Amino acid sequence: VQLQACGGGSVQAGGSLRLSCAASGRPFGSYTMGWFRQAPGKEREFVAAISATGGSTYYADSAKGRFTISRDNAKNTVYLQMNSLKPEDTAIYYCAAKTSGIGSLQRDYPSWGQGTLVTVSS
Repeated sequence: VQLQACGGGSVQAGGSLRLSCAASGRPFGSYTMGWFRQAPGKEREFVAAISATGGSTYYADSAKGRFTISRDNAKNTVYLQMNSLKPEDTAIYYCAAKTSGIGSLQRDYPSWGQGTLVTVSS
């Protein structure tokens, strides 16, 4: 599956952004989808994941209550709605796909998009 993330940009603290990740190449509805991020000088980390049907979601503690992952299988797209953004959310955000169940381990995701930059200023 090929993944294309977009929607990043610059926003002030407290603002919102919605990231999108469009998939192509294989039936989107068979993939668990995840969002990860890599801040400057830090390792890439898990943000959120959603099951193939959308019935289950899983969030990193840093994302709980502020971010919402969702998907539209008819549009082959997964979203990450980010509210109450903080400067520490500044990172390159990546979407990823896997065929196994929901989880947060990067090594379990074989397919990755190119990333979209989110910058949050104070």
